[in-house]
Amino acid sequence: MQVHHDSRNFFLQGPVGRLEAILWTPSRAAAPALAAVLCHPHPLFGGTLHNKVIYQAAKSLDSLGIPVLRFNFRGAGLSAGDHDRGLGERGDVQAAVDFLAGEFPGVPLLVGGFSFGSWVGLRVGCADARVQELIGLGIPVNNSDFTYLESCDKPKLIVQGTNDEHGAWEKVEQVVSLMKGDTRLTFVQHADHFFVGLLDQVDKAITDWLTERHPTLKKL
Repeated sequence: MQVHHDSRNFFLQGPVGRLEAILWTPSRAAAPALAAVLCHPHPLFGGTLHNKVIYQAAKSLDSLGIPVLRFNFRGAGLSAGDHDRGLGERGDVQAAVDFLAGEFPGVPLLVGGFSFGSWVGLRVGCADARVQELIGLGIPVNNSDFTYLESCDKPKLIVQGTNDEHGAWEKVEQVVSLMKGDTRLTFVQHADHFFVGLLDQVDKAITDWLTERHPTLKKL
């Protein structure tokens, strides 16, 4: 893989202690058009910032020259604290957003998440005025409440596998139909929840959406 960034491994301060994090900053000198926070899947089922779907999303954003911050929720990896069923984790996302906003003052932010990370992350992103765009990958609508997105008018990209065992396509369509604002729903045919063997389609969905919205973004 061609590297387009400087990588920094560090701990950012979260509500209950340190959060393990990795920040990729573009090597190019130009000011970025966006900066992104990505949120990983459920930590009680092995989810970390190294999850393959989140890593693919990070590579997709990086290839467009977008700084990307990934972090481990409380209790995951080397992060302090204990899992809090998505409640305290909102504070973790907020800490990550605050950190990134400090690193790139005045740059519009994007919050993305996969599975549990989408459920927690997009809620925080909707409420924070600095966050202007949202990406949800494999949203687990079968057992998580996404009705908060009905009042969120920020531009959103939802990428879902047609065979997602945690997000039935019919229910995803229903949830998306109730969302305010400009929302694009992209289905990856035959993909399961983890997009096994089809991560290139996740890359394409993210890249197409962002380059259409931001014509100055060019894939490196």
